[in-house]
Amino acid sequence: MNYENIEVSRFATLMEEGDHVVLDVRSPQELAEGSIPGHVMINFFDPDFRNEVEKLDKSKAYLIYCRSGNRSGQACHMMSAMGFDRLYNLIGGIGAWNAHSAMTNR
Repeated sequence: MNYENIEVSRFATLMEEGDHVVLDVRSPQELAEGSIPGHVMINFFDPDFRNEVEKLDKSKAYLIYCRSGNRSGQACHMMSAMGFDRLYNLIGGIGAWNAHSAMTNR
């Protein structure tokens, strides 16, 4: 496994450090649940998912999230097999992010 499952606080810290891509692997319909600023969306269930991922820069770090952390974990696994080596999966997905944001924006 060439990726790391991380909590929201570490995800936010890595976002601040730069040189990364925030990758949302949810479906467009799930955007109503919120999103992380600056994200790139590639729907994990889209038949072209793998082809779209192949176009990404392997030298960058990828901070990946979905609704709960399951699909993003699968995406990390697939991307690791494709040669990406700086992959971070957000535990708890957008739900965890939204809860964290609510706490820090009080």
